Amino acid sequence: MRPAWIALALVVAGCAGKAPPQSAGSKSGDIVTIPRDPWPSTYRPYPGVTTVIRNAVVFDGTGRKFAPGAVRLEDGKVAEVGASVTVPAGATVIDAQGKYVTPGIIDIHSHLGDYPSPSVDALSDGNEATSPSRPEVWAEHSVWPQDAGFSRALAGGVTALHVLPGSANLLGGRGTTLKPVYGVSVQAMKFPGAPYSLKMACGENPKRVYGGRNQMPQTRMGNIAYARQVWSDAATYKRKWEDYGRRAREGGAKPSDAPRRELDKDTLAGVLNGEILIQNHCYRADEMANMIAMAKEFGYKITAFHHAVESYKLADILKAEGICSAMWADWYGFKMEAYDGIRENIALVDKAGACAIVHSDDPNGIQRLNQEAAKAMAAGNRMGLGITPEHAFTWLSINPARGLGIDKVTGSLEPGKAADVVLWSGNPFSVYSRPEKVWIDGAVMYDWADARRRPTADFELGQAGAGEPK
Repeated sequence: MRPAWIALALVVAGCAGKAPPQSAGSKSGDIVTIPRDPWPSTYRPYPGVTTVIRNAVVFDGTGRKFAPGAVRLEDGKVAEVGASVTVPAGATVIDAQGKYVTPGIIDIHSHLGDYPSPSVDALSDGNEATSPSRPEVWAEHSVWPQDAGFSRALAGGVTALHVLPGSANLLGGRGTTLKPVYGVSVQAMKFPGAPYSLKMACGENPKRVYGGRNQMPQTRMGNIAYARQVWSDAATYKRKWEDYGRRAREGGAKPSDAPRRELDKDTLAGVLNGEILIQNHCYRADEMANMIAMAKEFGYKITAFHHAVESYKLADILKAEGICSAMWADWYGFKMEAYDGIRENIALVDKAGACAIVHSDDPNGIQRLNQEAAKAMAAGNRMGLGITPEHAFTWLSINPARGLGIDKVTGSLEPGKAADVVLWSGNPFSVYSRPEKVWIDGAVMYDWADARRRPTADFELGQAGAGEPK
């Protein structure tokens, strides 16, 4: 799955980020526990060297700009950033005159691996459309690590992406954050310590998928009623486990008294405990308000609304509730619930002080998210909002990192954070610019000038050799 130079250089190193809480899933003494992460990340950073990039224009991902600017990468982390930085002896020095440096792009909404290339029915694994509620399924268990889309995303400057189930279901299963670094298994790609998510959906998709089967939901009111019952049952399940745990700790329950595990409710209980984030597909402002009300009823928090073409209508509420909005620059009008979108959506959400994110939901769009952000910035500036490029880059970096719960370790060029960095040939908001080099955890994982550092999936390698003489 990786070029020979990478495979030979791979070293066993400590995982980046904070490991999820341990509860192993078997017993703690005589107390049965539910596993929080039975499929932990096995990702290990690739080796890098101390690198100084100088004489560049630097956007640090938090809205700051250094021109000229410099960044030092050391031991897999950002060591220093500013107008100038220390150059240690033996460091690799890159003179980036006329070029730009940014954090790696983070896509909060992707289906790479679940709907991989080639797009054929045999590889279509994103929707478990067998019930309106399927929180027991995990998107990562459908991920095909050989998807060529991962290397294409890397070439577009993406250093982390969140893979979600599709939106056929009201509750569609768990999402996971990956690094676009090929591995034999999905676990070798998983971002260490990144929280899982639960994909929820509202509106047309669930009622369209299930309404024709003479079952609930067939309407928007059916969507809400069905989901409320699911959450009510999950709250009961959570209380049963809490009661069992309390009695076991007091010596009044034995392991055989533990409630029967129900995998769907394990995920829901994780949400209610604040361990699993909600990523909510929702288009209309009124439906987003309904979802916020349901979250308050059952005591969970929505982390981000996705697609959200009417976020501009309730941007003040999104700010007050601390909910991010992951949006397209100009995809709208393709169905009724997407009818009232506007090009200024992202800029207006940002102007209100809410967390604005540019996302892809598309294997092609993920390769050009910088251009999508450029369109959104231009739309906002046409209406006089005065958005600077260094601020607009927050829509691609620190804001999606916040939406994925990984902003403490990546998403900006700040000392101590992961050296997830892109060197651009020019202004990243120009259609004429492209990533020249991409670092993940301080290692060059993509280099436009070096074919050995353009990762290729095994599937593509096999196709390239088909029909050649033996």
